[in-house]
Amino acid sequence: MKTKKIWFLILLLLPFTLVRADEGMWFLMHIDRLNHRDMQKMGLQLTSEEIYSINHSSLKDAIVQFGGGCTAEIVSKDGLVLTNHHCGYGSIAELSTPEHDYLTNGFWARSRPEELKPKSLSVRFFVRMDDVSKRILSKVNEQMTEYEREQIINREIARIEQENNEGGKYVVSVKSFYNGNEYYYFVYQDYNDVRLVGTPPNSIGKFGGDTDNWEWPRHTGDFSLFRVYADKDGNPAEYSESNVPLNPRYHLPISLKGFQENDFAMILGYPGRTNRWMPAAGIDQNVNFAYPAWVEASKIGMDNLKKHMDQNQQVKLEYAPKYAQVANYWKNRQGMIDALSKHQTATTKRADEAKFNLWANKKENKAQFGQVIETINQYYERTNERSRHDNYMMGMLRSSTFAALPYVLGRALLIYADGTDAKRSAIKSDIEAEIANQYETLYLPLEQDVLAAELNLYASKAKAGGLAPLVDSISQATHGVFGDYIKQAFASSLFASKEKLFAFLANPKAEQVEQDPLFLLSSAIMTRYRYTDEAQKREEADFQRAFRLMVEGMRQANPKKVYYPDANSTLRLTYGRITALPADPQNDAKENYYTTLKGTVAKYKPKDEEFDLPQKLIDLYEAKDFGRYADQKGYLPVNFLTNNDITGGNSGSPVINGKGELIGIAFDGNIEAMAGDVIFDHQLQRTIAVDIRYVLFIMDKFAGAKHLVDEMTIAE
Repeated sequence: MKTKKIWFLILLLLPFTLVRADEGMWFLMHIDRLNHRDMQKMGLQLTSEEIYSINHSSLKDAIVQFGGGCTAEIVSKDGLVLTNHHCGYGSIAELSTPEHDYLTNGFWARSRPEELKPKSLSVRFFVRMDDVSKRILSKVNEQMTEYEREQIINREIARIEQENNEGGKYVVSVKSFYNGNEYYYFVYQDYNDVRLVGTPPNSIGKFGGDTDNWEWPRHTGDFSLFRVYADKDGNPAEYSESNVPLNPRYHLPISLKGFQENDFAMILGYPGRTNRWMPAAGIDQNVNFAYPAWVEASKIGMDNLKKHMDQNQQVKLEYAPKYAQVANYWKNRQGMIDALSKHQTATTKRADEAKFNLWANKKENKAQFGQVIETINQYYERTNERSRHDNYMMGMLRSSTFAALPYVLGRALLIYADGTDAKRSAIKSDIEAEIANQYETLYLPLEQDVLAAELNLYASKAKAGGLAPLVDSISQATHGVFGDYIKQAFASSLFASKEKLFAFLANPKAEQVEQDPLFLLSSAIMTRYRYTDEAQKREEADFQRAFRLMVEGMRQANPKKVYYPDANSTLRLTYGRITALPADPQNDAKENYYTTLKGTVAKYKPKDEEFDLPQKLIDLYEAKDFGRYADQKGYLPVNFLTNNDITGGNSGSPVINGKGELIGIAFDGNIEAMAGDVIFDHQLQRTIAVDIRYVLFIMDKFAGAKHLVDEMTIAE
């Protein structure tokens, strides 16, 4: 950690222009007007039409949203898909068993029939987008309440989506940008037959584990391969043995030529959420109230999950995706607290707001914008404790299945119990399928411990925000210790097993659900989580209006500045350069913008959960058997850095050189720049990517899956 602090201090002393990153997550339809000339100066050799075209194949046709939360890229004419190992993690875990443990040991299909279909996995292709701001905003005015405004906008959105879906062929989504000041619609096509083709073992794909997560230098082979299937005409189709590999409109060529520091790099992907317009008071709320509660609740959940996962390999496989998700955000939120505090981000934002407030209170602006900052500050002051409460509750819901499951299933069971014979017959099979799906991988001893631990924490720490009444009364009766109560509740609950639930369907009685202890507890949690009184609704509406006006007012006050919208899971392009950090003795590489297999082996700890390595990889390293994937200087590259502007959702995004060739797969950022979702740091912001040469080396030399490499278009 001392080394980290040293180079962090060095970075703060560097001249601003030395490592200036290219901030911004840009719409593809705007690159010709806003960015293309700048990108060409930096090394881009493609035309804007080659990046985004509606009528012809282009780069955007090779970029897909993967599984609803990550990005992936098409890398062959037969629909081969590359994404991160951690993006495919849930599907890999689902397909794994103790006898065929693909998470631990890896998996490589030697032929198309061997490719494995997860239960539910899809990719989404982007077709086109357009601006509908004038159409939508012409329907509203500032005299409307926020509720009236929302209702009118939602009706117009529904019309636009219906007009553009071509009879259900496409999925159309209208999104708000700049906090309701602009609107665009996006047209997509979804493919639901997506199959696992290959994955390295955990010891490569997740090398470094939680310890290295968000850290540099990294040595992680964070990739996995899937394939998209379609019907014989190339159309989306549900899984069928008669489906064929998709012949995509475009696939990315792959470069084995490597790169140098300062080379051009761009990333296309689906960044999930940034909040760069967030006010200073919102940052203070997150740092002091919301994020600490999130971190603490996540850690409690992780500890209780891991206790059982370490004792049972089947449980470990079944709960690995949940643990990974909770752990990732646990470290992310703690990193956000540290970075936002260290960089005094709220102070910077407050200074900007003071300047805006001067503009807003000029005579010509005051009527519309004069009260904006005051309204925003008052809102956060009134909701600080509520935010703390909600994040403890959110942590419980993320970690504990039974915080929400009895409520969700119970409502369906009540409808079933109160229905006619015909109604029951119509919905019974759906309820049975949902029960079977939900209970297939549940491990009740773990679930009891997680729920009890989360309730202990929630009841003791969230009181100022107003506990769920039933939880409060149980806490008083048990002196804040929920363990015995939860054990007794599970022992008598209808929701303790699928067998009890199926028995209920055979002889339904509504009072059995209504009096069930887990249903009552879960209902209390969910009711409190969703509760908003009329005063809070008015408060929220006033805040949303003020926030929207603040964003619009700041744009009006700085008309010459080029703005980009916050990320919201829509396709964006970001561009920058391969960019080093100051020399770090923890990195064996000569220049600190890449790492090598030498550094990977140096971290090796036999039988360690995070730093173990397969013997075959060590043997390949010792023999220097890197094949054509070695850098021209002789080393085997593993990971590298760029200064691209990305966030969650960009996981799996392609890193592309100036010729449009794939050079890596983005998978992480550096913890020193964790404030990046709120404010972009031109000195610290980095993207960490796995070098495509390491990906192909693992496929070819380690896994013996050269047939998959041969399927790709390689530029040497």
